[in-house]
Amino acid sequence: MIRLYTEKDFEKMRDAAEILCQTHLAIQRVIKEGMTTKELDDFANKFIVEHKKAIPAQLGYGGFPYTLCISVNDEICHGFPSDYVLKDGDIVSIDNVIEYKGGLADSCWSYSIGQLSNRDQKLMDVTLESLERAIDQAKVGNRIGDIGHAIQEYAEVENDFSVIRDFIGHGIGKEMHEDPQVPHYGQARRGPRIQAGMVFTIEPMIASGNWPMELEDNGWVAKTKDRSNVCQFEHQLIIHEDGPEVITDQRKYSLTEEDLEFINNYKF
Repeated sequence: MIRLYTEKDFEKMRDAAEILCQTHLAIQRVIKEGMTTKELDDFANKFIVEHKKAIPAQLGYGGFPYTLCISVNDEICHGFPSDYVLKDGDIVSIDNVIEYKGGLADSCWSYSIGQLSNRDQKLMDVTLESLERAIDQAKVGNRIGDIGHAIQEYAEVENDFSVIRDFIGHGIGKEMHEDPQVPHYGQARRGPRIQAGMVFTIEPMIASGNWPMELEDNGWVAKTKDRSNVCQFEHQLIIHEDGPEVITDQRKYSLTEEDLEFINNYKF
Protein backbone atom coordinates (compact mmCIF):
# COMPACT_ATOMS: atom_id res chain seq x y z
CA MET A 1 0.00 0.00 0.00
CA ILE A 2 1.34 3.40 -0.98
CA ARG A 3 0.73 6.02 1.70
CA LEU A 4 0.08 9.66 0.86
CA TYR A 5 1.27 12.18 3.40
CA THR A 6 0.25 15.66 4.49
CA GLU A 7 2.03 18.93 5.16
CA LYS A 8 2.06 18.12 8.87
CA ASP A 9 3.99 14.93 8.07
CA PHE A 10 6.32 16.80 5.70
CA GLU A 11 7.33 19.24 8.43
CA LYS A 12 8.46 16.39 10.66
CA MET A 13 10.42 14.85 7.79
CA ARG A 14 12.11 18.18 7.02
CA ASP A 15 13.18 18.53 10.66
CA ALA A 16 14.72 15.06 10.54
CA ALA A 17 16.32 15.85 7.18
CA GLU A 18 18.03 18.93 8.59
CA ILE A 19 19.74 16.84 11.28
CA LEU A 20 20.60 14.15 8.74
CA CYS A 21 22.21 16.69 6.40
CA GLN A 22 24.06 18.38 9.23
CA THR A 23 25.47 14.97 10.13
CA HIS A 24 26.74 14.55 6.57
CA LEU A 25 28.18 18.07 6.61
CA ALA A 26 29.97 17.21 9.85
CA ILE A 27 31.31 13.97 8.35
CA GLN A 28 32.64 15.94 5.37
CA ARG A 29 34.72 18.00 7.79
CA VAL A 30 36.34 15.05 9.56
CA ILE A 31 36.61 12.20 7.05
CA LYS A 32 40.19 11.67 5.91
CA GLU A 33 42.87 9.19 5.03
CA GLY A 34 44.19 7.28 8.04
CA MET A 35 40.99 7.15 10.10
CA THR A 36 38.93 4.01 10.55
CA THR A 37 35.32 3.60 9.49
CA LYS A 38 34.46 2.70 13.10
CA GLU A 39 35.83 6.08 14.21
CA LEU A 40 33.44 7.72 11.74
CA ASP A 41 30.53 5.70 13.08
CA ASP A 42 31.33 6.60 16.69
CA PHE A 43 31.57 10.27 15.74
CA ALA A 44 28.22 10.21 13.95
CA ASN A 45 26.54 8.42 16.85
CA LYS A 46 27.64 11.05 19.35
CA PHE A 47 26.77 13.88 16.98
CA ILE A 48 23.24 12.52 16.44
CA VAL A 49 22.41 11.17 19.89
CA GLU A 50 24.26 13.39 22.36
CA HIS A 51 24.51 16.60 20.36
CA LYS A 52 21.33 16.65 18.25
CA LYS A 53 19.12 14.57 20.59
CA ALA A 54 17.86 12.54 17.63
CA ILE A 55 17.66 8.82 16.92
CA PRO A 56 19.98 7.00 14.48
CA ALA A 57 17.21 4.90 12.94
CA GLN A 58 19.50 2.31 11.34
CA LEU A 59 20.96 1.31 14.71
CA GLY A 60 19.15 -1.87 15.71
CA TYR A 61 16.96 -1.93 12.59
CA GLY A 62 16.53 -5.61 11.76
CA GLY A 63 19.49 -6.24 14.02
CA PHE A 64 21.87 -3.87 12.21
CA PRO A 65 24.49 -3.03 14.86
CA TYR A 66 25.77 0.41 13.78
CA THR A 67 24.66 4.02 13.38
CA LEU A 68 25.86 4.32 9.78
CA CYS A 69 26.16 1.96 6.85
CA ILE A 70 29.69 2.64 5.60
CA SER A 71 30.46 0.86 2.35
CA VAL A 72 33.96 1.11 0.87
CA ASN A 73 35.00 0.41 -2.73
CA ASP A 74 33.50 -2.96 -3.79
CA GLU A 75 30.93 -2.94 -0.96
CA ILE A 76 27.55 -2.13 -2.49
CA CYS A 77 25.65 -1.27 0.69
CA HIS A 78 25.08 -2.07 4.38
CA GLY A 79 28.81 -1.93 5.07
CA PHE A 80 29.84 -2.54 8.68
CA PRO A 81 32.02 0.14 10.30
CA SER A 82 35.26 -1.55 11.33
CA ASP A 83 38.98 -1.15 11.93
CA TYR A 84 39.46 -0.64 8.19
CA VAL A 85 41.76 2.37 7.71
CA LEU A 86 40.74 4.72 4.93
CA LYS A 87 43.39 5.14 2.26
CA ASP A 88 44.08 7.25 -0.79
CA GLY A 89 41.81 6.30 -3.67
CA ASP A 90 38.92 4.89 -1.61
CA ILE A 91 35.26 5.52 -2.46
CA VAL A 92 33.24 5.66 0.77
CA SER A 93 29.43 5.58 0.65
CA ILE A 94 27.78 6.57 3.94
CA ASP A 95 24.07 5.86 4.44
CA ASN A 96 22.39 7.69 7.32
CA VAL A 97 18.78 7.54 8.56
CA ILE A 98 17.45 9.91 11.22
CA GLU A 99 14.29 9.74 13.29
CA TYR A 100 13.35 12.96 15.03
CA LYS A 101 10.05 13.67 16.80
CA GLY A 102 8.15 11.31 14.55
CA GLY A 103 9.84 12.26 11.28
CA LEU A 104 12.15 10.05 9.22
CA ALA A 105 14.84 11.09 6.76
CA ASP A 106 17.18 8.89 4.71
CA SER A 107 20.15 9.81 2.53
CA CYS A 108 23.40 8.24 1.37
CA TRP A 109 26.36 10.28 0.22
CA SER A 110 29.66 9.16 -1.26
CA TYR A 111 33.06 10.61 -0.42
CA SER A 112 36.41 10.31 -2.15
CA ILE A 113 39.56 9.85 -0.11
CA GLY A 114 42.54 11.57 -1.70
CA GLN A 115 42.96 11.14 -5.45
CA LEU A 116 40.66 8.73 -7.26
CA SER A 117 41.53 6.92 -10.46
CA ASN A 118 39.98 8.44 -13.59
CA ARG A 119 37.53 5.53 -13.80
CA ASP A 120 36.42 5.91 -10.18
CA GLN A 121 36.04 9.69 -10.47
CA LYS A 122 33.86 9.16 -13.53
CA LEU A 123 31.89 6.55 -11.56
CA MET A 124 31.13 9.09 -8.84
CA ASP A 125 30.20 11.80 -11.34
CA VAL A 126 27.91 9.49 -13.33
CA THR A 127 26.19 8.16 -10.19
CA LEU A 128 25.37 11.65 -8.96
CA GLU A 129 24.19 12.76 -12.39
CA SER A 130 22.01 9.65 -12.71
CA LEU A 131 20.33 10.61 -9.43
CA GLU A 132 19.69 14.13 -10.71
CA ARG A 133 18.20 12.78 -13.95
CA ALA A 134 15.98 10.43 -11.98
CA ILE A 135 14.72 13.25 -9.76
CA ASP A 136 13.66 15.11 -12.91
CA GLN A 137 11.31 12.20 -13.66
CA ALA A 138 9.75 12.16 -10.18
CA LYS A 139 6.75 14.30 -10.98
CA VAL A 140 3.00 13.90 -10.84
CA GLY A 141 1.66 11.93 -13.78
CA ASN A 142 4.85 10.01 -14.50
CA ARG A 143 5.33 6.42 -13.41
CA ILE A 144 7.89 4.87 -11.08
CA GLY A 145 9.43 3.08 -14.07
CA ASP A 146 10.41 6.43 -15.60
CA ILE A 147 12.82 6.92 -12.68
CA GLY A 148 14.70 3.67 -13.11
CA HIS A 149 14.73 3.99 -16.90
CA ALA A 150 16.45 7.40 -16.66
CA ILE A 151 19.15 5.97 -14.40
CA GLN A 152 19.75 2.88 -16.50
CA GLU A 153 19.91 4.78 -19.79
CA TYR A 154 22.47 7.23 -18.45
CA ALA A 155 24.63 4.86 -16.38
CA GLU A 156 24.59 1.76 -18.58
CA VAL A 157 23.82 2.85 -22.14
CA GLU A 158 25.62 6.18 -22.20
CA ASN A 159 28.48 5.46 -19.79
CA ASP A 160 29.12 1.69 -19.71
CA PHE A 161 28.64 1.21 -15.97
CA SER A 162 26.23 -1.24 -14.29
CA VAL A 163 23.15 -0.54 -12.19
CA ILE A 164 22.87 -2.77 -9.12
CA ARG A 165 19.62 -4.72 -9.35
CA ASP A 166 19.32 -6.21 -5.85
CA PHE A 167 18.77 -3.00 -3.85
CA ILE A 168 16.30 -0.26 -4.68
CA GLY A 169 14.71 2.95 -3.49
CA HIS A 170 11.59 2.88 -1.36
CA GLY A 171 8.76 4.75 0.21
CA ILE A 172 9.41 6.22 3.64
CA GLY A 173 7.18 7.93 6.18
CA LYS A 174 5.63 6.05 9.03
CA GLU A 175 8.26 3.34 8.52
CA MET A 176 11.77 3.35 7.10
CA HIS A 177 10.82 1.07 4.19
CA GLU A 178 7.39 1.32 2.58
CA ASP A 179 5.82 1.11 -0.84
CA PRO A 180 6.43 2.09 -3.54
CA GLN A 181 9.49 0.11 -4.47
CA VAL A 182 11.69 2.28 -6.70
CA PRO A 183 14.03 0.21 -8.93
CA HIS A 184 16.97 1.97 -10.55
CA TYR A 185 16.51 0.16 -13.85
CA GLY A 186 13.65 -0.93 -16.08
CA GLN A 187 11.15 0.32 -18.59
CA ALA A 188 9.65 3.76 -18.81
CA ARG A 189 5.88 4.25 -18.43
CA ARG A 190 5.57 1.19 -16.18
CA GLY A 191 4.74 0.86 -12.50
CA PRO A 192 2.63 2.94 -10.11
CA ARG A 193 1.60 6.43 -11.14
CA ILE A 194 3.45 9.13 -9.19
CA GLN A 195 1.05 11.20 -7.08
CA ALA A 196 1.25 14.28 -4.89
CA GLY A 197 1.75 13.26 -1.28
CA MET A 198 4.10 10.38 -2.04
CA VAL A 199 7.43 10.31 -0.21
CA PHE A 200 10.21 8.03 -1.41
CA THR A 201 13.94 7.67 -1.90
CA ILE A 202 15.95 7.34 -5.08
CA GLU A 203 19.34 5.80 -4.35
CA PRO A 204 21.21 4.45 -7.38
CA MET A 205 24.11 2.12 -6.65
CA ILE A 206 26.32 2.02 -9.73
CA ALA A 207 29.20 -0.42 -10.30
CA SER A 208 32.26 0.18 -12.45
CA GLY A 209 32.14 -3.49 -13.49
CA ASN A 210 29.27 -5.98 -13.42
CA TRP A 211 26.20 -5.72 -11.18
CA PRO A 212 25.78 -9.25 -9.64
CA MET A 213 26.42 -9.27 -5.90
CA GLU A 214 27.11 -11.60 -3.00
CA LEU A 215 26.47 -11.27 0.73
CA GLU A 216 29.12 -11.66 3.40
CA ASP A 217 28.52 -14.28 6.09
CA ASN A 218 27.07 -11.61 8.42
CA GLY A 219 24.04 -11.45 6.13
CA TRP A 220 24.29 -7.68 5.71
CA VAL A 221 27.30 -6.50 3.72
CA ALA A 222 26.80 -6.82 -0.04
CA LYS A 223 29.74 -6.80 -2.46
CA THR A 224 30.12 -7.04 -6.20
CA LYS A 225 31.08 -10.56 -7.26
CA ASP A 226 33.75 -9.21 -9.60
CA ARG A 227 35.04 -6.86 -6.85
CA SER A 228 34.47 -3.79 -8.98
CA ASN A 229 33.96 -0.52 -7.14
CA VAL A 230 30.52 0.91 -6.40
CA CYS A 231 29.21 4.40 -5.71
CA GLN A 232 25.86 5.39 -4.21
CA PHE A 233 24.01 8.67 -3.81
CA GLU A 234 20.53 8.88 -2.29
CA HIS A 235 17.93 11.59 -1.80
CA GLN A 236 14.51 11.58 -0.15
CA LEU A 237 11.77 13.31 -2.12
CA ILE A 238 8.36 14.72 -1.27
CA ILE A 239 6.12 14.80 -4.34
CA HIS A 240 4.08 17.99 -4.82
CA GLU A 241 1.76 18.96 -7.65
CA ASP A 242 4.39 21.36 -8.99
CA GLY A 243 7.33 18.97 -8.72
CA PRO A 244 9.55 17.05 -6.28
CA GLU A 245 10.99 18.59 -3.12
CA VAL A 246 14.41 17.14 -2.28
CA ILE A 247 14.45 17.42 1.49
CA THR A 248 17.92 15.85 1.85
CA ASP A 249 19.68 18.41 -0.37
CA GLN A 250 22.66 19.36 1.79
CA ARG A 251 22.90 22.75 0.08
CA LYS A 252 19.74 23.81 1.93
CA TYR A 253 21.39 23.44 5.32
CA SER A 254 24.44 24.57 7.24
CA LEU A 255 26.24 23.70 10.43
CA THR A 256 25.42 25.82 13.48
CA GLU A 257 27.99 27.37 15.78
CA GLU A 258 27.17 24.64 18.27
CA ASP A 259 27.79 21.98 15.61
CA LEU A 260 31.18 23.48 14.80
CA GLU A 261 32.07 23.59 18.47
CA PHE A 262 31.16 19.91 18.81
CA ILE A 263 33.29 18.99 15.80
CA ASN A 264 36.28 21.05 16.91
CA ASN A 265 36.21 19.61 20.43
CA TYR A 266 35.65 15.99 19.41
CA LYS A 267 38.53 13.67 20.27
CA PHE A 268 39.19 10.86 17.81
